Amino acid sequence: MNDYYYSIPNLLSKDVPLGNNQNQNLEIKRWGNPENYQYKIKNHVEIGENLHKLTYYNYALIPTAEVPLINLMRNELLEEKVLPIKMTAHTPCFRSEAGSYGKDTRGLIRTHQFDKVEIVQIVKPEYSMQALEEITLHAEYILELLCLPYRKMLLCSGDTGFSSSKTYDLEVWMPAQNMYKEVSSCSNTGDFQSRRIKLRYKDKKNKKIKFAHTLNGSALAIGRTLAAIIENYQTKDGYIKIPKVLQPYMQGKSIIQ
Repeated sequence: MNDYYYSIPNLLSKDVPLGNNQNQNLEIKRWGNPENYQYKIKNHVEIGENLHKLTYYNYALIPTAEVPLINLMRNELLEEKVLPIKMTAHTPCFRSEAGSYGKDTRGLIRTHQFDKVEIVQIVKPEYSMQALEEITLHAEYILELLCLPYRKMLLCSGDTGFSSSKTYDLEVWMPAQNMYKEVSSCSNTGDFQSRRIKLRYKDKKNKKIKFAHTLNGSALAIGRTLAAIIENYQTKDGYIKIPKVLQPYMQGKSIIQ
């Protein structure tokens, strides 16, 4: 019975559009205008290699920080007053990238191992959709600080993950590919994970034990965000302008050459 139960995906939110794949995802928002370059565009691999700035790390086996963060609450019975719980972590992540052989194999777009900042919330059920909007806004805010054009997509039923009730993807503009690429995925998993790890809380009003709702979001996938910065801030000479918001962390430098 448990095997059958665990094989059932999460129930989708009512506002998730029906569809078979990412082509049926619904664009919710678009921010910023892609630059109209008057010279030949290079991708981030060419720029990075020419400037001798790209290096790579060894593999590390963790799919996403969401997994250990959520599991910190395994078998917990929480008091209502401690909710919402908000957590974040910066970790290397490992992905097999099954089915993607030959796609974006060079550079920082599709890698087996990458760094990512993850944000997680544990909330009461009635606040989970509000929390999803909040998590997504955190990721959007970073992209807007970096002045990177992006769009916000509501995933259709066929593209929504097994454990998610509703998912937004944030896709950043990559000029060398003339397309948007995902840099953040923010999901409301409802009580799907909580039921499996027995994460509950005491409802103070009616004295009942309820399952909490869990949410997660990327803020952001660091490699892809760096690739977007390199491509969107490239100069005709193949240098990289540094976004103003990052210059204080770069000892005041405004360009990499």
